[in-house]
Amino acid sequence: MASPTASAAAIVSSLSPSPVAAERPIPHGSLLFRGSRNGSGPLRLNSSRQRRLSPAPRAAKAVGAEKADPLNVMIAGAPASGKGTQCELIKAKYGLVHISAGDLLRAEIATGTENGKQAKEFMEKGQLVPDEIVVNMVKERLLQADAQEKGWLLDGYPRSYSQSMALENLGIRPDIFILLDVPDELLVERVVGRRLDPVTGKIYHLKYSPPENEEIASRLTQRFDDTEEKVKLRLQTHYQNIESLVSIYEDVIIKVKGDAMVEDVFGEIDKLLTSSREKKSEMVATS
Repeated sequence: MASPTASAAAIVSSLSPSPVAAERPIPHGSLLFRGSRNGSGPLRLNSSRQRRLSPAPRAAKAVGAEKADPLNVMIAGAPASGKGTQCELIKAKYGLVHISAGDLLRAEIATGTENGKQAKEFMEKGQLVPDEIVVNMVKERLLQADAQEKGWLLDGYPRSYSQSMALENLGIRPDIFILLDVPDELLVERVVGRRLDPVTGKIYHLKYSPPENEEIASRLTQRFDDTEEKVKLRLQTHYQNIESLVSIYEDVIIKVKGDAMVEDVFGEIDKLLTSSREKKSEMVATS
């Protein structure tokens, strides 16, 4: 089974639109959440195709007339929504700097930065790392030259109202927020069927990507939290997190159905990102 990184270039190449196709107008809409009746199910989004996606306000910045600001993207999705795969495809097509708060936190701790040292103190006490430390890590990473020049893809962050407001207060806001939407039943099936080969580190799925032979199958292990009960708890937390972000990002958040084939999901994301980038270019050209 090819890794997301290895297959990204092939999928991106096959989905690159022709010049004619790229000029077609793409409908967008403002999305609103409606909570489930029982309070534990997924939030649903209603798309209004009467309004086009508006570029997010940005902090004042000198921009050359010949070049638009780079594209800045946030992406979120429930466990097993395929977010990691889509991030690889977005990176391959658009060259954005991929930033995951979890990976960033681990890297800062490993390199012994001031932020990392503070975070480690809390983790060693079994406490959550305070928002201000993580927000500071994210801010410093977003301000680095590569993210400023190429644009960024912020993966799975922010996760709460307080985190999103902290970024807002720093003038950090995406041009578009992609939300992958996958039915709960499929998410549970994807997670519960996952298995790890402890020898090679390869991830299998009993239904969608079974092991090649009995020898491998006999040594596969399952993560302790890849059970239906724990997955449903994680999903509930995910929906609560997303609901808390709606009031901040309602003008830029777009739901993309994530239960289709990988290349089809990316095809929809590609259209949205291309449209957003073209809008930024038009704004620079007319300014």
